[in-house]
Amino acid sequence: MAKDIEVGGEFQAKDYHDPPPAPLVDAQELAKWSFYRAVIAEFIATLLFLYITVLTVIGYKTQTDPAKGGEDCGGVGILGIAWAFGGMIFILVYCTAGISGGHINPAVTFGLFLARKVSLVRAIFYMGAQCLGAICGCGLVKAFQNSYYNQYGGGANSLAEGYSTGTGLAAEIIGTFVLVYTVFSATDPKRNARDSHIPVLAPLPIGFAVFMVHLATIPITGTGINPARSLGAAVIFNQDKIWDDHWIFWVGPFIGAAIAAIYHQFILRASGAKALGSFRSSSAM
Repeated sequence: MAKDIEVGGEFQAKDYHDPPPAPLVDAQELAKWSFYRAVIAEFIATLLFLYITVLTVIGYKTQTDPAKGGEDCGGVGILGIAWAFGGMIFILVYCTAGISGGHINPAVTFGLFLARKVSLVRAIFYMGAQCLGAICGCGLVKAFQNSYYNQYGGGANSLAEGYSTGTGLAAEIIGTFVLVYTVFSATDPKRNARDSHIPVLAPLPIGFAVFMVHLATIPITGTGINPARSLGAAVIFNQDKIWDDHWIFWVGPFIGAAIAAIYHQFILRASGAKALGSFRSSSAM
């Protein structure tokens, strides 16, 4: 039904239909292999994400350690770390989007759940798989780099010296808002219909969002914006300072994801107004 129409050399928007909201609780999912395949994909993707990115962080600190002959300008630098996080998200979302949606982040899953894009059952299983995958990914890093892992902080997130708790929390809220807002925009069926003549690879803007947020917030919190990423590193590194700050990396991302979901669904897409209008129309009949 949906098709592109070219009039006078200009493309017109094609028809589109919003998918129906996911059921709050869909027990039937538990009987489908596609559901478990998606959960496994989230586990493996998060494991790979943490393995590559934490190794990059530790490698950078090793290469800049004066005690080991490193230089301040050695290694990949903060820019390289940001590229590692953003690049891995691009790759993994590209690989898993058709299987699980490529969330790889409990905050993304939470935001999509609030927007009724996934059921509560799927959201819970995804978050569990993501957290377990992150722990396993960091565990592999420690197994392969045991001599450096604890020495260089294990890639764990914590509030940097000189920054207040409020600043760190705000950084996580705003950073996660940018990411989840980008996810909603890149996967919006209305955008896909309107801009169908312009090929848009959804993982690309999502990866760039992660990259840009890391550039801004690495000096403040090390950049969490992903509770599973922060939990995995905290569990394996397991130091008091990390656990003292850990709540920031859950509360901040979940607030940011909720704001992004509300902003996109109820302000930009006016879902609440549409639902109210539909209710009024049906009541008047």
